[in-house]
Amino acid sequence: MDLGIEGRTALVMAASRGIGRGIAGALAREGARVAISSRSEESLREAAEQIDGEVQLFPADTGDLDRIRRLTDEVAEALGPIEILVLNTGGPPGGGALDNTLEEWEEAFRTLVLATRVLVEGVVPGMRERGWGRIVNVASSSIREPIAGLTLSNANRLAALGLLETLADEVAGDGVTVNTVATGMFATDRLADRHGSLEGAEAAAKERIPARRLGHPDEYGDLVAFLCSERAAYLTGAVIPLDGGMLRSV
Repeated sequence: MDLGIEGRTALVMAASRGIGRGIAGALAREGARVAISSRSEESLREAAEQIDGEVQLFPADTGDLDRIRRLTDEVAEALGPIEILVLNTGGPPGGGALDNTLEEWEEAFRTLVLATRVLVEGVVPGMRERGWGRIVNVASSSIREPIAGLTLSNANRLAALGLLETLADEVAGDGVTVNTVATGMFATDRLADRHGSLEGAEAAAKERIPARRLGHPDEYGDLVAFLCSERAAYLTGAVIPLDGGMLRSV
């Protein structure tokens, strides 16, 4: 299937490893010009070596909003106007409802919500003017079912979703789609840390997930590539679970 994104410029956040790198690789294989961003330039260079396609590196920390404001302009100058934006970020610290400090709450809000607001502000006007754009939000299954011990993620990812669902309604008539993926258990370093090891995460997946395995970042990339494609032009404002059947809600 020709996804129709060859030559389009994509910015993928938190793309140095895991799901972000899987997404960047999938878009690059489809012929997109891919800007990858994360805090560590060294990690980005390692990721770029594993991605087959046109990739450029743009180090940035989503907690630094001034840097994020400059990022979209830098990518556009180097690769052309951003037509695909993948919103992705590392998870905030764990904790129960009253465990995290106000400073941790502020940092999580800045990283998950305000950085999202700044990034879409940087790309949406151009997308609307050109009559084409794709925004994909990498969220968590916690937007459907809160995860114990991850209060900051539970609360702030819902806030970001509220922003993006509002945006989806406003830009749908301009050829711009906005969709969210509710992420289940994938073979990533963060999940391995939460379960003590990747083997521990795999054991948990066999117990909790009907598919009886972890997802792979490349599988995630395939879904996002489709959401960014010409074929998905009528799909917007959706929250799509990608979790091997873990969420049982109807």
